[in-house]
Amino acid sequence: MEKDKVNKIRGEFGMAVRKLRHKLDLSQEDFADRANIHRTYVSSIELGKVDAGLGIAYKIAAALNLPLSKLIKEAEKNI
Repeated sequence: MEKDKVNKIRGEFGMAVRKLRHKLDLSQEDFADRANIHRTYVSSIELGKVDAGLGIAYKIAAALNLPLSKLIKEAEKNI
C-alpha cells in the first residue's frame, strides 16, 4: 500500500510540473535550462518515472517561479 502512495505522488508531481511548465509555454529543453537540470531528467520526472529529491524539486519550483510548497500543494490536489 505504501508503494502505491509513493507512485501516486510521484505521478501527480510529474503531472503538476508538466501542467505548470505548459502554462509558462516552455519546452522541456527551455525548462531544463532554467532549472539547470538535464532535459531527459525533466521528462522522467513529468512521466513519474523517478523521484525528484528535495534539491531538484526546489530547482523545478524556482524555474516555475513558485515556492516549493505551492508546487507540492499542486501535486497533492488529486491524492
